[in-house]
Amino acid sequence: MPTHSQNPETIVLHAGYRADSATAAVAVPIYQTSSYQFESTEQAGNLFALKELGNIYSRIMNPTQAVLEARVAALEGGVGALALASGQAASMFAVQNICHAGDNFVSSTDIYGGTWNMFQHTMGSMGIECRFVDPSDPENFRRATDARTRCYYAETLPNPKLAVFPIAEVAAIGRELGVPLIMDNTACPVLCQPIKHGAAITVHSLTKFIGGHGTSIGGIIVDSGRFDWEAHADRFPMLTTPDPSYHGAVWTEAAKPLGPIAYILKARVTLMRDIGATLSPFNAFLFIQGLESLPLRMREHCRNASAVAHYLSRHPGVTRTIYPELMTGAAKQRADRYLTSGYGGLVGFELAGGREAGRRFIDNLKMLYHVANIGDARSLAIHPASTTHSQLTREEQLQTGVTDGYVRLSIGLEHIDDILADIDQALVAAMSGELPAGVEQPDQALEAVSSR
Repeated sequence: MPTHSQNPETIVLHAGYRADSATAAVAVPIYQTSSYQFESTEQAGNLFALKELGNIYSRIMNPTQAVLEARVAALEGGVGALALASGQAASMFAVQNICHAGDNFVSSTDIYGGTWNMFQHTMGSMGIECRFVDPSDPENFRRATDARTRCYYAETLPNPKLAVFPIAEVAAIGRELGVPLIMDNTACPVLCQPIKHGAAITVHSLTKFIGGHGTSIGGIIVDSGRFDWEAHADRFPMLTTPDPSYHGAVWTEAAKPLGPIAYILKARVTLMRDIGATLSPFNAFLFIQGLESLPLRMREHCRNASAVAHYLSRHPGVTRTIYPELMTGAAKQRADRYLTSGYGGLVGFELAGGREAGRRFIDNLKMLYHVANIGDARSLAIHPASTTHSQLTREEQLQTGVTDGYVRLSIGLEHIDDILADIDQALVAAMSGELPAGVEQPDQALEAVSSR
């Protein structure tokens, strides 16, 4: 990197790459190759034995992917990263890298429905127990911890509950007990660096804000390099005892010549090698393009989302608006502490008419897309109870913040007047001209927010 800047606007453009050594190309090339020429049998043996780092096979590493990893690691304040085929793969690898059958981990209840389902059922079928706790009291994590607990997991800005997680508080409990905190930072890149607040590992679904254009699926894990695995060797035998899948390598020892990267090195050369949840070079290239404009886009996402949240909070057909800026008490304090440059691009709200009103709202949108994604340049909407969280039980839905009438918006980069106009007409249709008893018809709803 030609500068030591810690500013995200500079990092996303310059970290990990200056020019192609063969052609001097400034744009990162797409290295669409499966394999790499070895210089000699000795060099090939050294690569496979981890005596030196280099490209072996694109299931494990790729030069285009490496630039993406370097930039996201720098953006998050980590020492290394591993890009994967999806955000779900990143979440699973992040936990599975230090958990095996008979172990457990503690997760916040405030997480995406797909992650909940994967943790409870898919990982449960592997013999790894997920213990869900309410994060409003950080001490719940301590209470759920025992000698077989390998990590804590949470979302910085939970989708769809949007109540910011108490990162430093839970990280401090983890340090005391020797348990690393894994933070899913998907919903607020640039806005928060969980590693600065004590997180050991962060993950992202690259598909969302980092990609920004809804063109590709991908995920990434970032290693802070700050967690002392050897100090708690008994809790992490997968890192501190010989690994029979790699010639008896002890990862905390094998990584020492390379830096504090035992965790991310093991994830790459064991899980990625064996499971092969590999990000394609072309998708890595597209994520690099999205990353370059990420800080600028996040500012606009936050600005537009704030305007939408204030508009909804004044609308008589909306019973509750969920947005960090509008929260009170401890939730607002955490939002102000951890989200340093905006409150995010996601807005939730509940309609007086419940599930049917939520469906009518979605079905009457004209400009906003009805898709199962967040973080696009375009504005998006979904009714979680009937889609993204439909596989959860009613009780589990409520724990994650999903009610029958809850609608989640991902506010994009369109002009705010157009976003509000579409939301307004869909709300009128959802209310079908009728409001609950005692609620007056709104005046011109768009007057609630001044246009820019």
